Amino acid sequence: MRRFQERVLGINRTGISISVSDIWLLGVCYSLSNEDSSSDPIQSHSFAAFVEDFESRILMTYRKGFAAIGETKYTSDVNWGCMLRSSQMLVAQALIIHRLGRNWRKSLEKPLNKDYIEILHYFGDSEASAFSVHNLLQAGKHLSPGSWVGPYAMCRTWEALAQSKLGETELGNQSLPMAMYVVCGDENGERGGAPVLCIEDASRLCREYSRGQADWTPILLLVPLVLGLDKLNPRYIPLLVATFTFPQSLGILGGKPGVSTYIVAVQDDNAFYLDPHEVKQVVDITQDNLEADTSSYHCNIIRQISLELIDPSLAIGFYCRDKDDFDNFCSRASDLAAQSKGAPLLTVMQSRNSTQTADDYEASCDTVGVHDHDPFDAVPTADADNISTQEDEWQLL
Repeated sequence: MRRFQERVLGINRTGISISVSDIWLLGVCYSLSNEDSSSDPIQSHSFAAFVEDFESRILMTYRKGFAAIGETKYTSDVNWGCMLRSSQMLVAQALIIHRLGRNWRKSLEKPLNKDYIEILHYFGDSEASAFSVHNLLQAGKHLSPGSWVGPYAMCRTWEALAQSKLGETELGNQSLPMAMYVVCGDENGERGGAPVLCIEDASRLCREYSRGQADWTPILLLVPLVLGLDKLNPRYIPLLVATFTFPQSLGILGGKPGVSTYIVAVQDDNAFYLDPHEVKQVVDITQDNLEADTSSYHCNIIRQISLELIDPSLAIGFYCRDKDDFDNFCSRASDLAAQSKGAPLLTVMQSRNSTQTADDYEASCDTVGVHDHDPFDAVPTADADNISTQEDEWQLL
């Protein structure tokens, strides 16, 4: 019934209500309160602009009917590939910003933008597509078809895949035109404590990406976090909300245990997200097909969840175009850490030799909490060819 209502009523269905608080979608603010307060905020121009922005974000969902993954019989990622799809959405957003800009919106007219089509091609469902499920599973050391994967392992998988692509093509023609930095705290990144962004490490990664030809390049930051034990510690909700005000924001990989989504916007303590759990037939979009039907890569249904309901194991993404943008991000992250009352999402240091007081370190470890496992990681699932009919409890807007 829920899916039927969504398809029939669409995004402008009646009976929904939101507050007049600002909506922040990946660094862009939609101020509903600036318009006539007596009118329905959903009918406002600002909300219409938010909807257009939301619908332009790239949607990756379960697919069926693709070529078998490796030597397995898996021709679908139904019931187990949601974290892979969520991460594809985040990386696709980084590529959209890099190549088309944050103000890009999808077009209804043909021919379509060549860069846009090329980005979609990168996420096709075959080994020929650079960032396919096939290649992600091959890059991940402990990943296998049919098993869920958690945010931390997913970030490391992208790191490994990006590293493997560095030497494949000439500089300037890489499918991922940016350095990648997984920001972690301790050695394995899974045991709490605020992750540390080391500026010298970021600079080194940029030099490695440019093969020594530049001191700085665009960089994608992935920050896996564990913000509680069984549930999200509410003290982190304002900090998570604040990250969406950063112009570098790429959103959050997060959801309930075993139910990953891509969170792209926030309003008050609620989050708007793209859901990868709808099953769609595989689509082969070639790089030169500017007349392609790309409707399955966008969503006209807005879904919402309270941030207090998301799993404490998540990952945040940021894209910095150049050194000035990176410096701006570091300044914002440091300011946010200073407001965290000893429980920052991440800290920024110039070098690994920078000092941190014992009190600060203990406070961050105590408040973030310790996880001995990733709640999404390596959980067996049912046959991927069986489409699940179980409905989740996520709130719809």
